[in-house]
Amino acid sequence: MSTHPPLYEEFAESDPPTLFASPLGEALPVAQGEWALIRYVGNPIGEVLPLNRTDLTVGRSPENDLSLPEVEVSRHHARIELVGQQDLAPIVLISDLGSTNGTFINGRRILPANGPVSLQHGDVIRVGTHAFKLKHLDEMEKHYHEAVLAQTTVDSLTGLNNRASVLGFLEKQVDLSRRHHRPISLILCDLDHFKEVNDRHGHAVGDLVLKRFGQVVLGRLRASDHVGRIGGEEFLIVVPETEGREALAVAEELRKALAEEVLEANEPGETFHVTCCFGVAQLRGEDADAGSLLARGDVALYRAKALGRNRVEFDGRT
Repeated sequence: MSTHPPLYEEFAESDPPTLFASPLGEALPVAQGEWALIRYVGNPIGEVLPLNRTDLTVGRSPENDLSLPEVEVSRHHARIELVGQQDLAPIVLISDLGSTNGTFINGRRILPANGPVSLQHGDVIRVGTHAFKLKHLDEMEKHYHEAVLAQTTVDSLTGLNNRASVLGFLEKQVDLSRRHHRPISLILCDLDHFKEVNDRHGHAVGDLVLKRFGQVVLGRLRASDHVGRIGGEEFLIVVPETEGREALAVAEELRKALAEEVLEANEPGETFHVTCCFGVAQLRGEDADAGSLLARGDVALYRAKALGRNRVEFDGRT
């Protein structure tokens, strides 16, 4: 039985919005907005999770549609279903799948034996330490929530994840990898002689270099990978389900791609190149936490710097 106190209160909502009509079993578009879960408690706060399919599973296991990797959440915790409509209003059901710590609606635990429970606009769902509000979003409100999320998770200069976001992702993925005995690696990146770029070409050009680095990285990573800016010219890439040698190949591809980029200086016709050091590490059985993995990646990064820069180094057993 969970001992968590209520994390929220019910709030008064506006009049019910115009709803949609859609055949059962298909994707469920909304003509004048969309139904979504808004993450009110948990990370990242303010995240919008559209309910654009008929079935959404929630649990600790990574195969769930909404994976919440924490000990308070059962592997297969709950299921949310859009099962049709009645009087132009959607029928949204939630079922607890026999979780250990329970699924709560507006502070009240639902029991698996009682079957699915109907949800209404404005209901708050709590699973573990996470809380989500079910809402119908018009375009203006959707953009508002997206803006709030961006302020808390995105680096304003590069458009990549910020330090807190990417480190939080690393911690969750390391926890999942340890629990399910799956590989995970990381790549630390540090632009070479970046101070000289700023001194010679100005900070505006330096900012463009950082943005271009982000574009190069994003263009070569998988959707499941995560990249963020963790310092001035330092970046972290998290590559789940990846052995160290595979991550090493990814880092080498990024190193070559960046070195080949032709960057424009302030003077007309003047161009230059930048290079980068990469440190790669794979999670080991003896690593206590994400910090241990990050520290070994840092060791590899500084080895790359010491050996002449513009290179990739791997901290790990072959």
